[in-house]
Formats: sequence, structure tokens, C-alpha cells
Amino acid sequence: MEDTLLVADLGPVVTGSVVQHLRGAMASSNVRTEADARAVLRDVLITELDPGLDRSIKALPHADKPSVLLVVGVNGTGKTTTVGKLARVLVADGRRVVLGAADTFRAAAADQLQSWGSRVGAEVVRGAEGADPASVAFDAVSSGIAAGADVVIVDTAGRLHNQDELMAELSKIRRVIDRQLPGAPHETLLTVDATTGQNGLRQAQLFSQAVPVDGIVLTKLDGTAKGGIALAIAAELSIPVKLIGVGEAVEDLRPFDADDFARALVGVDA
Repeated sequence: MEDTLLVADLGPVVTGSVVQHLRGAMASSNVRTEADARAVLRDVLITELDPGLDRSIKALPHADKPSVLLVVGVNGTGKTTTVGKLARVLVADGRRVVLGAADTFRAAAADQLQSWGSRVGAEVVRGAEGADPASVAFDAVSSGIAAGADVVIVDTAGRLHNQDELMAELSKIRRVIDRQLPGAPHETLLTVDATTGQNGLRQAQLFSQAVPVDGIVLTKLDGTAKGGIALAIAAELSIPVKLIGVGEAVEDLRPFDADDFARALVGVDA
């Protein structure tokens, strides 16, 4: 069981905690087979994932709308794709959505977001290449207010989590948004690539020091990724995984289900 957890990227600290709880649970259960043991492990994992964590997306309109979502994460974790998929879900639900292309350092980022906006029916606010990301975020929120939009989603640069100046810039974006619409952003989501293993935990730690992170979007679960980092983040940082990305199609963004996740992780069907 311990090997299963380590291979699944839970990391040594969380694995140790789970194994300790597993020993106690098995001692008080009628465990006769490996299948019985895995069923007990599933229940322990669900407990470790903390079913009490709020996994809802706070994208419903506020009294002073729009609601504002800030999406952050390092390069290659699927931020812009996640923004586009979120916009699709919201537009399909009848929401008016504005997307802010605040990743002004990657040449194709704004074009990629523009493509998503055209695809799903969302307005896109963008600036010139190399423009101040905070100013683009400001303009996106201003546009959302003027248009009576329900939700503004701001896509940020793929900032490297070990560079203090880039983290400071992310804090600046948040401050500028708050000045434009007090209390915003109403939610900050961090995209974490499921294939990065324990590095994902380090990213979550550092980003949560720069801005309050309300939830994780665990991406790229369609490959060989075990995704155990979701449990490590929940256990060590009390940040819930809210969404998972399981493919490139627009419908491949799904709510995180702790029970399904635990079953897949330990290999049990019921």
C-alpha cells in the first residue's frame, strides 16, 4: 500500500500519514484480502482529502457584479486552456463572460485566448505585447463592469514560481483589480500539472504565499499522471482541488470528485 501511494505522487509526508491511519483502520476492520485492504485505503484517502473543503466555483454574480476569477500558474500547466473551458461552461449556463488576456509576455497567449473567446462566445480584452499585465486586468474588469458582464476571468502570465519579482507582479494585479472592484478577485484558481509530481506541491506553497489561492485545477490527468499531488496539496495546505482537466476537448474540464479520485488511485471499482 505504501508503494502504491508513493508511486501515485503523494510524497513521503502525506504517505506516512496515510499509512499510519491505514494501520489503525485495518486493525479495527475485517480485512482478509488485498481487495479488502484497498477498500479501507480508499476510505482513508477520502478522509485525507477532507470532504468538508469547499470545492464550488464562486462564479455566480455578486451584488456588485461582475464576479472576478484570477487564474494563475507556471508555464505549461494549462492556464489559458482552463480559462477557455471555464468560459465555455459559464456561457453555456447563460452567463455573459469577459476574458482578460493579462499574459502579455508570451507572444501567442493573447491570440490563444482570443481564439477561445471566439469559440465559446466570450469577449476578450487584450493589450499590446509587453504591456503592463495589471493594466490589462484593470481594463478587463472595467469592460466587464461597463458591459454588465456576469463574470470576468483574468488569465495571467506563466510566471516562474521561484522568481520573486514575478510573484510581486501577481500581487500587483490582485491589488489593481481590488481597487477597480472592491473585494475582487472573488476567487483565485491555481493550475497544477498532474505530471509534475511533488513540484506541484511546491508551486502551490509559493503561489499561496503571493496571493490567496482558493482552489486548484489539476490538469493533464489524461496521461500517465497518478494525480496524488491533489491529496498532498489538500492535506498539507488545506487548498481544495476543485476541477480536473482530462483532455484537450472543451468538455474535458470536470468537477473534482474525491470518491472517484480515491477509487482510481487505489484501483477499486466499488
